[in-house]
Amino acid sequence: MILIGGENLIDYIQEPVSDGYPVYRAVPGGSPYNTAKAASRQGVPVGYLTPFSDDSLGQLLQSEIAKEDLALLGGTSTKPTTLAVVSLKNGQATYQFYRENTAERDIDLAHLTKAIPADAQAFYVGSLALSDGEDALIWASLFKSMKARGLFCALDPNIRAAFIPDRVAYLARLNDLIAVADMVKLSDEDLEWIAPGEDLRAATRGIFDRSAADLVVLTMGDKGAFAVTAAGEVEITPNPVENLIDTVGAGDTFMGSLLAQTSKRGLMAPGAITAASLGDMESLLQYAARAAAINCTRKGCNPPTSEEVEAD
Repeated sequence: MILIGGENLIDYIQEPVSDGYPVYRAVPGGSPYNTAKAASRQGVPVGYLTPFSDDSLGQLLQSEIAKEDLALLGGTSTKPTTLAVVSLKNGQATYQFYRENTAERDIDLAHLTKAIPADAQAFYVGSLALSDGEDALIWASLFKSMKARGLFCALDPNIRAAFIPDRVAYLARLNDLIAVADMVKLSDEDLEWIAPGEDLRAATRGIFDRSAADLVVLTMGDKGAFAVTAAGEVEITPNPVENLIDTVGAGDTFMGSLLAQTSKRGLMAPGAITAASLGDMESLLQYAARAAAINCTRKGCNPPTSEEVEAD
């Protein structure tokens, strides 16, 4: 089972203007929540560790993800649901978040550790969950303890700079996790914030060199993706997107598909990625990019199944 930790929330996504005012539609979301959905649709066992609010929006989040074939392991909290406002301009999403004292941050290490099933194979965390606060420290501690237990540990910072009040502390925490991770995926925007002014490919190589990761992936939107492994470097061209609707959840779909396919192809076993060919890595990236491109032809985060990706 692939375990996923990190925020769930309600996205208020902008719709076409009505009577001169923007209209927003309430949609279940959150980067790790979306990643769990994407991985599950690829046909692998997934467990989601974060609690949900017991308010009406939390119930909506639970009911939506309950449609997927995954295990909800985090229980519920009496605290409110985190909210995000997603505004769109030319199909590109910008975000504002409201998550002080909310349910998805209501965690403790003992409860999370107790929820880990015996068949856990991998653990993933990222995004707002690592940005700040006691919950960020708890997720970081769980990540390192899962690594020590022998799980395949994957990381996607998915940085929201507006919610990182202490850059130095955040980077120290992130570098601690990068040092022990088995897989790291970053976007070009993440890397520009982490290493401002540096060449992105050189910065990706630098992360690979200082990490235990066998695979470090850089996604570059409409410029494709780049990856570094022990065997060398791989770059794929962008997957064409016809009839773009929006990019909401595209990175999460890429990450969820990357996790699922790494598992399905036997690449989570110790040394498996190191032993894989560059052709194997190229195929892995192309698959995740196709899945993300399909998601961009749909409203919000609506990841494809394996059958849809393979038919594309």
